[in-house]
Amino acid sequence: MSEPLAELRLWRQFVAVAEELHFGRAARRLHMTQPPLTQAIAQLERLLAVRLFERSKRSVELTAAGAALLPQARELLARAQALPAQARAAAGGTIGRLRIAFVSTVGFALLPQWLRAWQAEHPQVALELIEATGDVQLQALERGDIDAGFMLHSPGFAPASLQHLPVAREPLVLALPEAHPLAASARLPVAAVLQEPLVIFPRRIVPSLHDAIFGMYHAAGREPRIAQEAIQMQTIVNLVSAGLGLAWVPESVRQFQRTGVVYRQLAGKQGAGVPGCETTLVWEKGSPVLDRFVAFVRAQVA
Repeated sequence: MSEPLAELRLWRQFVAVAEELHFGRAARRLHMTQPPLTQAIAQLERLLAVRLFERSKRSVELTAAGAALLPQARELLARAQALPAQARAAAGGTIGRLRIAFVSTVGFALLPQWLRAWQAEHPQVALELIEATGDVQLQALERGDIDAGFMLHSPGFAPASLQHLPVAREPLVLALPEAHPLAASARLPVAAVLQEPLVIFPRRIVPSLHDAIFGMYHAAGREPRIAQEAIQMQTIVNLVSAGLGLAWVPESVRQFQRTGVVYRQLAGKQGAGVPGCETTLVWEKGSPVLDRFVAFVRAQVA
């Protein structure tokens, strides 16, 4: 059986009597007469099955139970008083929770500076960050486990079923082992590059970008020689450092300074055939706090 629920009015009356230790003064403070106040305190004591006050003709004193309840009753009233403002803030998106997923590439540069600015402007929004690949983000959005995500894909290939906001476009660059003969060349010969073993992410992670890279090889009459697959860009770069192959990575990955790895671009007409990539903020269902975050990101992009 659940405990009886005391109305907020009874707790307000209890606090007034506890602070005044005089029923007459407490009644005047509450803009009521003394008999209904006396009856209200008796009702609260019956609900709680404890005595809250010791009464005599000369004095009113808190019992041990009453003294223990007083701080909690004050806190209850303060929280109740704050509820309207909190409701307005939640409706305006200035308080709440935001769960944002992101691919590692956006975490190298854009995301850290954006999040510092966001949290400075919205200190009452609890922000939860989840690093996840695009395929995982799509599943999490469908389940409602995240509110939005920063996804990587080929330009123009954002998920059509989701609301989206493009935030960055960048070229792919070539990550090579520092000791590789091609690393010394200022202008990389495309034929030599395309015959080297390739370290790449699985197609399920970013299908559009995977297909674009393969398309570049096929356009040159080559079939990519896959040396190793890895999910995270940091892992791909580490495998390049170990000499397992070359890798096409977004230019922002240059910020991941891994010893033994250099980054190069194909110059001139050769470079024109290298695909680019795009990072997009995607979401399915809006909320006040998410709407505010989307507007914030849109302003940063602009």
